[in-house]
Amino acid sequence: MPQHILITGANRGIGLEMTRQALARGDMVIAACRQPDAASDLQTLATAQAGQLQIIAMDVRDEDAVKAAAAQTDSLLDDQKIDILVCNAGTLNARGGLTDAGHTPDNIQDSLLTNIAGVFYTARHFTAMMPDHAPKPARVAVISSQMGSSTRSGTMAPIYRATKAAATNLARSMALELAPRGIAVGAYHPGWVQTDMGGADAAITVEVSAAGLLQRFDALDMTTSGLFETYAGEPLPF
Repeated sequence: MPQHILITGANRGIGLEMTRQALARGDMVIAACRQPDAASDLQTLATAQAGQLQIIAMDVRDEDAVKAAAAQTDSLLDDQKIDILVCNAGTLNARGGLTDAGHTPDNIQDSLLTNIAGVFYTARHFTAMMPDHAPKPARVAVISSQMGSSTRSGTMAPIYRATKAAATNLARSMALELAPRGIAVGAYHPGWVQTDMGGADAAITVEVSAAGLLQRFDALDMTTSGLFETYAGEPLPF
């Protein structure tokens, strides 16, 4: 049965490919990004998939923008519900350690707002549009990273690591808070993916990552809510 999926950061990389694959399997997709008019690939998909894909403007860093996007989405749904909410929008400010010049105050703030506050704001304003105690539980998927695992700590990209650790922690907290409504929550490592962020030498293609993630979202239920795993279903240490 077709599902309603909302994906943030859907204009490029993993978000765009998840959108493409969800459409191909018949789902209804609401794709959120900062500048829809500049998202040419999304616009092409919307033209080809008329009525199946809706694009909304949303800057996850700005709660007022998220709130406005939620109001727009509510009207687009027309009494339907969101089955899967994918908190995918993310950014990497710098790859080096303490001395990396990329760790500027503005870049750090952008990372904190996008990778942490963005997850919180998105869940705060969109989970109201998810069904309670559905036969197949509604699901919130937080795209985190194994780099956020304290067990797998390292020196590369410490701010990014910290934000992904926080995003995973948020997913665990939300799993507890949303359990009384019968909504499941999971945190996911998408793999080292050949995107602008991952680079051309990354281990897997965006197609493989997106397909694996969608399969993991479908498998998530109340018995596994609060998990932290890879796109391939391998459990990760917190």
